[in-house]
Amino acid sequence: MFAYPQYDQRGEKVLCTVKDNPELLQDISVFQLKKGQKKEFLSATNESVVLLIDGKVRFTCDTVDEEAERHGLFNDYPTTVHVCKGVRLGVEAVEDSRFIWQSTENDRIFPSKIYRKKDVIRTVSCEGMWENTAVRDVNTIFDYSNAPYSNLVIGEVLARQGRWWSYVPHSHPQPEVYYYEFERPEGFGACFIGEEAHTVKDGSVGGFVGGKTHVQVTAPGFPMYNVWMIRHLDGNPWEKTRVVDPRYEWLDKELVFKPIEDK
Repeated sequence: MFAYPQYDQRGEKVLCTVKDNPELLQDISVFQLKKGQKKEFLSATNESVVLLIDGKVRFTCDTVDEEAERHGLFNDYPTTVHVCKGVRLGVEAVEDSRFIWQSTENDRIFPSKIYRKKDVIRTVSCEGMWENTAVRDVNTIFDYSNAPYSNLVIGEVLARQGRWWSYVPHSHPQPEVYYYEFERPEGFGACFIGEEAHTVKDGSVGGFVGGKTHVQVTAPGFPMYNVWMIRHLDGNPWEKTRVVDPRYEWLDKELVFKPIEDK
């Protein structure tokens, strides 16, 4: 699945739903709120995650009442709130703001958590490999290693201009969704899903069902921002699982992830 969704009159951009994209196992939308507007999420069956893309908001839930702001996708870190089923999660725009919401079924009960900027796990991968043509910066908010009670994974990729990323072509059994943005609206790149190529534009979305290889590239002059979201499978969580296309195994040297201590 690859699409170019638009915001509706309520300020919601639907990226995928379990109803329309059952193999992706997630409901995901981007919301834009004007100053003073509010949005609430509450489900009897689903856990929910909200990640601030830009602006300034107040997050509220059972244990959180806190303002967060972010100005600049490539030079600031996100704030994220994660709640289990049955917990009301509120977002109020202190300034015009945008955030991404991710949700899936989960019967487990766990404490609500806010991931502040200092909690983001920042790494760089593929540095120095292939003449540095696939280097990327990764912000991991949470995955199986620090939130094994969740059925979800969420993080960001900051792709440097003119670079490939999520390289080499690989897959995993767990479904994944990518949401793309550029600093400039004319920015572009390409996404390869299996043998199909798709033009990446500002605000586009890619969905990768289990077993489908995926890899991206962004044009010179246009760094690419991406939110990546994975849904664990029952009994088969994503533990940095990576199945390389056999044709490219010769390229798949040991990847080195180096922590970045700049927060």
